[in-house]
Amino acid sequence: MALQDKYQELLNTAKTVGIANLQVREQENVLYIDGEAPSGTAKDTLWNIYGKIDPDFRSGDVVMNINVSTMIPGAKAQVTTDKSNLNIRKGPGTDQPIVGKAAHHEIVTLVSKTNDQWWLIRTDAGEEGYAYAQYLSPQG
Repeated sequence: MALQDKYQELLNTAKTVGIANLQVREQENVLYIDGEAPSGTAKDTLWNIYGKIDPDFRSGDVVMNINVSTMIPGAKAQVTTDKSNLNIRKGPGTDQPIVGKAAHHEIVTLVSKTNDQWWLIRTDAGEEGYAYAQYLSPQG
């Protein structure tokens, strides 16, 4: 039996609970499931299904790399640079021109997550652009 067939309920549930950027691949008799869960409850649901299929988790034929999204559009984040302002860029990358700055410890609004490294943000002053996510910490 192919691993994707064995774990079809798990894969269907991943889609149902809204796992973003879902990637599934088989490699050397291991099924890798990667993505981003909208909540801890969604991630727990996947583990419960996995536990139902393989009660003792002994088969070792699944690796789930599911992260819980801590930032959703509209959420607030604090700039956590060491001392300096955070560059806001026209696009996601250090090769993109700087279009603004967010002050050290300033609270900004997340517009969207481009990827794990770059988030589109907006300052209270209305400056909007891409910031390196490593320097942003979720608030509240």
